[in-house]
Amino acid sequence: MTWILSNLDMLGELTLVHLALCLPAIVLSFLIALPLGWLANRYRLSRGLLLSFCGLLYAIPSFPLLIVLPILVGVEIRSAANLVIALTIYGVALMVRVVADGLAAVDTDVRQSAVAVGFSGWSAFWRVELPLSGPVLVAGIRVVTVSTVSLATVGAIIGIQSLGSLFVDGFQRGIQAEIVSGIVLTIAVALALDALVVGIGRLVMPWTRRQKRNSKGENHLSDGDLSGESTVSTGSSRDASTSAEPAVTA
Repeated sequence: MTWILSNLDMLGELTLVHLALCLPAIVLSFLIALPLGWLANRYRLSRGLLLSFCGLLYAIPSFPLLIVLPILVGVEIRSAANLVIALTIYGVALMVRVVADGLAAVDTDVRQSAVAVGFSGWSAFWRVELPLSGPVLVAGIRVVTVSTVSLATVGAIIGIQSLGSLFVDGFQRGIQAEIVSGIVLTIAVALALDALVVGIGRLVMPWTRRQKRNSKGENHLSDGDLSGESTVSTGSSRDASTSAEPAVTA
């Protein structure tokens, strides 16, 4: 506890640095995955190729990727850009399948109805297909967010400052409080960004909240109907048994 109190400034600075690494990667992942996911959903041949390629990308170990990327892209190995590019690659690899599956879940009748009322292809995508697939996309962004926050700590191995630096430094110096601080702050950042994504999703898609309320209301009504039916059936069975008793006695 003493170590934490004496290093609050450093912990706060590393938390901000970690956020600065994760947020651009998360946003870029979504922006790049959106057209790729649309392409994978629109053409059957491209779906198999793109999803297989993205699966291979995500299978690349993070540490070798951080070593190879500077050679391919031309950035410094210990630069923040190197880590952001790597995180974006992993985010795109996860998000493309989510976008493709979300768009594929939109009912064909809905697409045809949009075209029938005069929507063009792009207009139908932006105003019909994308909003309807919104809940699936938000769920995918949440997974990408938590994954990105976790993977960002790996950059500390090659000297990129982040919350992962607390793991490396704490392990080398044998300071358990530093390691625990890194773990707790990483989890806190992941939970905070996850809550931010959920909040933005509810703000952008207010109709999802109405649907949940309506479904809850329907569930309550159905439960009430079932309980009423059971009460009526129980009462009728009792009446029938009561009326049948004298006949048996006679």
